[in-house]
Amino acid sequence: MKPAKEIRVGNIIMIDSKPMIVLRSDVNGSSRTGFTYKWKMKNLLTNSPQENVFRGDDKFDVVVLDKKEVTYSYFADPLYVFMDADYEQYEIEGENLGDALNYLKDGMSCEAVFYDGKAISVELPTTIVRKVVYSEPAVKGNTSGNVLKEAKIENAIEALQHIVQVPLFVSTDDMIEIDTRTNEYKKVVRN
Repeated sequence: MKPAKEIRVGNIIMIDSKPMIVLRSDVNGSSRTGFTYKWKMKNLLTNSPQENVFRGDDKFDVVVLDKKEVTYSYFADPLYVFMDADYEQYEIEGENLGDALNYLKDGMSCEAVFYDGKAISVELPTTIVRKVVYSEPAVKGNTSGNVLKEAKIENAIEALQHIVQVPLFVSTDDMIEIDTRTNEYKKVVRN
């Protein structure tokens, strides 16, 4: 059993003997009055959304899920299809993928997360390398401090092109390394 203050977004917990995935967590309160946690959750069996507020010391059973190495194959609206080494396909809804949608690319390896034999989400590697498909050119003279600009990175679905904050010297067609947990630029990858 874990207290509410240790539950993170993406954890699967049991509430009233139903598996719920925490999609969003908002914290309110202070150390003097105590913290409350407002969670937006989804039932893994029925896909029905739910919102609840819990005290920081409320306890929950955290469900440990099975994982399997898979490769992203294609998008079959509204499902994303992944394939394992045995050519078995697993379909996962876009809303279950969360921020992973920003980084998906054809042939990309990741881990599928299973509950009760059903694929429910994926976990990405902590760092990935992506090509910058568009970035504004640097402005001459704008070099004081740590100045950042927006860069669009390539991914599987063009409509979902993701934006990452990068230093001024990064330009279109550069390959950059990104931390998928924080969406932060790490470095330019040179051949």
